[in-house]
Amino acid sequence: MTVTLALIGSLAASAVAQPVTTAEIAKGLADPGSWLTYGGDYGSTRHSPLTQITPANVEQLAARWAFQTAQLGKFEATPIVLNGVIYITGPNNTAWAIDARSGRQLWSYRRDLPDDMDICCGRVNRGFAVLGDRLYMNTLDAHLLAFDMKTGAVLWDVAIDDYKLGYSATSAPLVVKDKIVVGIAGAEYGIRGFIDAYDAVTGKRAWRFWTVPGPGEKGNETWEGDSWKRGGGSTWVTGSYDQALNLIYWGTGNPGPDLYGHDREGDNLYTDSVVALDADSGTIKWHYQFTPHDTHDWDATEVPVLADTVIDGKPRKVLLFANRNGFYYTIDRTNGALLASRPFVKTTWAEKINPDGRPAVRPNTDPTEQGTEVCPDITGGTNFMSPAYNPTTGLLYVTSREVCAVYYGWEQEFVAGEYYFGGAAQRTDRGFGAMRAIDPKTGSVRWEFKYHSPSMGGVLSTASGLVFGGDMDGNAIAFDASTGRHLWHFQTGAAIYSAPTTFMLDGRQWMLVPSGTTLYAFALPPGAVAPARAPARRAPGK
Repeated sequence: MTVTLALIGSLAASAVAQPVTTAEIAKGLADPGSWLTYGGDYGSTRHSPLTQITPANVEQLAARWAFQTAQLGKFEATPIVLNGVIYITGPNNTAWAIDARSGRQLWSYRRDLPDDMDICCGRVNRGFAVLGDRLYMNTLDAHLLAFDMKTGAVLWDVAIDDYKLGYSATSAPLVVKDKIVVGIAGAEYGIRGFIDAYDAVTGKRAWRFWTVPGPGEKGNETWEGDSWKRGGGSTWVTGSYDQALNLIYWGTGNPGPDLYGHDREGDNLYTDSVVALDADSGTIKWHYQFTPHDTHDWDATEVPVLADTVIDGKPRKVLLFANRNGFYYTIDRTNGALLASRPFVKTTWAEKINPDGRPAVRPNTDPTEQGTEVCPDITGGTNFMSPAYNPTTGLLYVTSREVCAVYYGWEQEFVAGEYYFGGAAQRTDRGFGAMRAIDPKTGSVRWEFKYHSPSMGGVLSTASGLVFGGDMDGNAIAFDASTGRHLWHFQTGAAIYSAPTTFMLDGRQWMLVPSGTTLYAFALPPGAVAPARAPARRAPGK
């Protein structure tokens, strides 16, 4: 495997940074000049304490520079920001270090990927992890790389698994103590999913948790025959971590094949679940399965958001989860007990979630050869796009999708390394998207803002009372966090698949929005002040 490395003269010297410690990562966004993890903090709240950009002056926000990558594909990454440098990954395992003040490239990297690699769902990457003076990236050919932060040079390269069997890796790694925790993709090829932890210094694997249990392991009885061997359960979006409980929370993907379940009767644990793992050993402590025996490809790989709140007068440590299957869930993260659930989009496959946590499934909603119409569609009520949680408003902000589909299912022979889907799905109409604010105490939607199209952009919340999102029409948008009122938008020219991030630099609050394969940097003009009366502005699509 060869790599291409490009340094831009002496600019590389400015990429020197003090080593990042686990204590600094654990502080989340307390350092206003940094963004050190995929979710902003270990709880993946994406809630920044910054207040310079406010509902009163956000209409003055303007693009200050744009970094164009000249790559085919799209950004799905959350950048790492540290000491005035932005580190971001792009499609086909490209990556850059960028001067945050000017948008100039400091170094770049491109992986030489195998020609015979077959990828299910886009040649994307969702970002770096950082620890010490190193960056870490997963690759499409299922490797984990460690980079020198200053130069972009690869320090070590370890294989996670065999890409020829359908394994790939697209998620941003998660740093926990001295380990780099990674997920895997490939359920559409009949892989057996897992979550791995690697030593941050050597790259040696410390533990592996199989999301599809083998013989003798608890949960294997939920798989018919030897169907567990090709059971799916991929883990392709980054998880969260509770330091006090020492638990890692990670969402798992669909069983295989996706749309045909007659050869894998049973609940198919631990697919379509959130699993709570001991961070030191990878041992499972509890799980919650959202969609037992899934036949609609409703991965539960959404980002688990951790929050502390009061429910029915009692303090609770909760896990907030808007699921691809159309239901929202509040779960006690100490033991996996369900506290609240209700649909947040049109949902026809189940009437409700019962008190025992299992769905009340409606009859005749499985895929058939003739086709069965079900809501939501195969992309789901939401997907990989990160939500955000504001502890002041007490609301979870979720990019939601209102689309239905006709699902078709048929028997398919399994061939290792080949596409193993067992059916197809076709949307019934164009549908639409929405930013929705969900009350975790009840699961009810407090406000919404509709988008023209079913959108895939993630969310950012700030302590000034703003929520930022993006839509498939290319609009970066700001909302009032309490009311959902549209306050600002900027047309980027390409669909947005990433979440905004924000940081302080030289006394100025910046916001980054990856769009298409361009990274935009926004800031207020010098001396910006709030207008006497912020005029109401008509939103795109309203």
